[in-house]
Amino acid sequence: MRKSIRDIAKKSRGRPKTTGLGTGVLVRMHDQLGALDAWIDKQNEPGLTRPEAIRRLVELGLTVKSGPKQTSRVGAGRANAMAGKQLDELVDASASADQQATRKRRLLSGPEEFQSVRIDRPAKKK
Repeated sequence: MRKSIRDIAKKSRGRPKTTGLGTGVLVRMHDQLGALDAWIDKQNEPGLTRPEAIRRLVELGLTVKSGPKQTSRVGAGRANAMAGKQLDELVDASASADQQATRKRRLLSGPEEFQSVRIDRPAKKK
């Protein structure tokens, strides 16, 4: 026997109720869209949408550990003294005292390339 018209379920109008199970958040992005699109292009995943990219970036941001806390001046001084003692033990005896002091000072302050990115020292004034 055939089904009657009354037994056939009608399709509901509008968006399906199964989508959007999470909480919707409206974010207005102005200057960041270019950077977001560039990040999407670097991922080499076809079909990666902006909402999915934003979800991934938020997840990455929440899982990254925070940077090291700045040490106290006392702790930094103690670490500097310990490093100085180690350098004194490794010193080149054939070098003059002036050269030894210069080398030690350079090693304790770190390479010039990295001095601008150190977080334990204030930036040099220009």
